[in-house]
Amino acid sequence: MIHREDVKTQRVTSGRLGIGSHKACGINIQMTANDEVVPELLKELADNPRVTVRRAGTPLQDGRCVVYWMQRAQRGLDNPAVDLATRIGNELDLPVVAFFSVISNYPHANLRHYAFLNQGLKDIEEDLADRNVSFVVRRPPSNSLEKLLAEVGAAMVIGDENPCREPERWRTVLAKRLDLPFWTVDADVVVPSALFPKHQYMLHIMRPKLLAEIPKYLVATPPIKAQRTWERPQGFESFQVTDDVTKGWTSLDRSVQPVDSFTGGTRAALKRLKDFAARGLSGYAQQRNHPEIDGTSRMSPYLHFGHISPVTVALACEEAVREGLATAAARDAYYNELVGWRELSVNFVRYVPNYDSIECAPDWAQNTLREHAGDKRDPEYTLEQMERAETHDELWNAAQTQMLKTGWMHNYLRMYWAKKILEWAPNPALAWEWAVILNDKYELDGRDPNGYSGIAWALGGVHDRPWFDRPIFGTVRSMSVASTGKKFDSKRYIEHVMGG
Repeated sequence: MIHREDVKTQRVTSGRLGIGSHKACGINIQMTANDEVVPELLKELADNPRVTVRRAGTPLQDGRCVVYWMQRAQRGLDNPAVDLATRIGNELDLPVVAFFSVISNYPHANLRHYAFLNQGLKDIEEDLADRNVSFVVRRPPSNSLEKLLAEVGAAMVIGDENPCREPERWRTVLAKRLDLPFWTVDADVVVPSALFPKHQYMLHIMRPKLLAEIPKYLVATPPIKAQRTWERPQGFESFQVTDDVTKGWTSLDRSVQPVDSFTGGTRAALKRLKDFAARGLSGYAQQRNHPEIDGTSRMSPYLHFGHISPVTVALACEEAVREGLATAAARDAYYNELVGWRELSVNFVRYVPNYDSIECAPDWAQNTLREHAGDKRDPEYTLEQMERAETHDELWNAAQTQMLKTGWMHNYLRMYWAKKILEWAPNPALAWEWAVILNDKYELDGRDPNGYSGIAWALGGVHDRPWFDRPIFGTVRSMSVASTGKKFDSKRYIEHVMGG
């Protein structure tokens, strides 16, 4: 961030932020210690806890637009990164271009994930057009962000945040290579992650500050329209969003087929949210742990792809309470998942480097798993047997099959599913690896902080405490088919999944 103690202010008269032949006016600018010029409004925007200034400085004087590099927050509505890019564009009297680079080798992604992503592109284009923001989509080999920035003459670039390892590395590398300001926006949480500067070990530790900050950030934001229109150059390359983004990709894993249980995009997300707020939220606290009823919101795929904002989801719940469709207690139970556990997961991935391996487990869990690593597994299954749902456990097979068929597994069963992998794999480290592989391969909401945190909780006691010692698990909490199956109508669930 740009620190106040490194700044001195002076009054100058210049073109509007010194760009082109824009109307002259007297404005405040900031001179940093390294003589970089930062307009006063930009300084104010940079102080927002959602914003990370990855490369500081003044917008390029000969810039012709502001670019939003869209990656995780794949939507045109309720997107703080779009809002920021548009505010800056309007202040600079420049148009805004949103750029989406389709990466053919995104880590662990397959046809199922790309098909869902593809379905959302049309909604993005339409919603951005309503805000007078142009949408450019490119595929390999013409999808270089740096090339796009040069073509359109970007004055500065705004991105969104993704705490996972590879996407964060991309942003770090890009910041070193660019010669223009580069900011990123934490667009997919309710409470900005920067307000929690270290790993929060338990939700009950994080929850009080979350609750204190929610009223400040749970606010509806009217969409800001870009005042200037971008004139697309003749022959400018951009992919048609209704076409197949994977066409011609010979190395893409096409073995995992798209599903018809979820349709990607903001329109589908809002439709599902409307139904949940009107009919599902009222019974959420009582029904969310009943997979046979399916009393959850099933918003996780849309949240993962950024097709909808968690703020939008939360505000819909607030509205349901005001209209008498649900109680405050039901809303709070849902907030515990949507804001509490979800944002604890983002915090976990942000601050724990090895979030997807046994190395992320606390010392007590690593020690107890190591002590029990040699315990006999009976039965012991291979990854391939588990992947095909070929175990002796009908409940586990049904959960795995639900994921295979629909791209989603009921939240409650994800815990049981992961713990059984620990029980049946040859050793804890391999169990962790297999759980990540299966989760990321088949879940539409895989490759996500929520998934990594859930596996870490189930297999390694992350965000949990030691329990009674037992074989294989040691003091990591265990779950049995006898106890789990009694808490809901497991027979009905199995029949529904396996017979559907």
